[in-house]
Amino acid sequence: MLDAYLSVEGDIEAWGNRIMHRDESLIREILRQADVLVGGSRPWDITVHDPRLYRRLLRDGVLGLGESYMDEWWDCADLEQFIVHVLNADLERAISPLKLLLPVIMAKFINVQRKNRAASDVRSHYDLGNVLFQNMLDVRMNYSCGYWRNVDTLDEAQEGKLDLICRKLNLRSGLRVLDIGCGWGAFLKYAAEKYGVTGVGITLSKEQVALGEELCSGLPVEIRLQDYRDLDSAYDAVVSIGMFEHVGPANHRRFMETVDRVLKCDGLFLLHTIGSNDTKFSTDPWTQRYIFPGSCLPTMEQIAKAAHGLFLMEDWHNFGADYARTLRAWLCNFVSNWETTLSRHYDRRFYRMWTYMLQTYAGAFRARRNQLWQIVYSRTGEPDGYDSIR
Repeated sequence: MLDAYLSVEGDIEAWGNRIMHRDESLIREILRQADVLVGGSRPWDITVHDPRLYRRLLRDGVLGLGESYMDEWWDCADLEQFIVHVLNADLERAISPLKLLLPVIMAKFINVQRKNRAASDVRSHYDLGNVLFQNMLDVRMNYSCGYWRNVDTLDEAQEGKLDLICRKLNLRSGLRVLDIGCGWGAFLKYAAEKYGVTGVGITLSKEQVALGEELCSGLPVEIRLQDYRDLDSAYDAVVSIGMFEHVGPANHRRFMETVDRVLKCDGLFLLHTIGSNDTKFSTDPWTQRYIFPGSCLPTMEQIAKAAHGLFLMEDWHNFGADYARTLRAWLCNFVSNWETTLSRHYDRRFYRMWTYMLQTYAGAFRARRNQLWQIVYSRTGEPDGYDSIR
């Protein structure tokens, strides 16, 4: 009887080993299509610490890739380059479990960015603690792409971005400006100091409001905890920097209608947003679960459709390659401040999650899968034409 039991147990173990070997061979072959080797010596090759990784990748796809990295099942010397290789070879389509398609299908028909959920989604990321962002971002606390033309540091790139927006909006003393998704008030603070404007900024993050009010103290700037759908009043100029990615396709038109409602007839609206090459109704499963729940990158077509009949597009500027450099600078700050400060507030798994996020996002911009657009709209067109500013 015991011999029979041991024989069956041995058969099960052998069967499991064959399955594991098959999974490993399949993943190795898929990675080879992207010129990525398991156990290779190049910076973009990966080192596997747990052989269960192969089954997890086949079962969970992109979600499993990120979660297994957080669990320390594998490592890579240069995650950014790894992602560039993976995306250029289109490998994410080669490993796409059917079970992960359900949330994507649901997002197409359900407004997952509805008002009663938007606040909780935003706070799950932006209320992680101001200490995190103070130790990662530039001195002015900009959590969006910098403009790296003719500059060398993150502080210079972010100030260059802020000034670029001010000039594109033709800001001047006395104008009243609205910032939808204002973060910690960096843009309004800069515009008030340098261009003499007054401003209102809105965010759904309590942490951002608390620090934003402190940073903008003494300036004609008001930071509100408010949903964009509740906006009223009239403004000479409207800006939204890195917030439209959280609006969602079902709400794109309502967002534009809101801007149309509050922007004065002769005003300008600047939309600064990450953009996608492919139409989607949900971001990738790992980002949805761990970084930006409810987010979805818009396409050019979606933005144009949302603005159609409301605005005239005066200028469309793409400097997406600058985002990879911005993310590298954030990564450098995060890693540099981890041992001295951040490790007292966050654990090792958070460190793995955050460094994975920063590097893989940089890879997506470097591979030109994601873009960064600044779009300038007028209500009916600038009478003498619009001078594109770079």
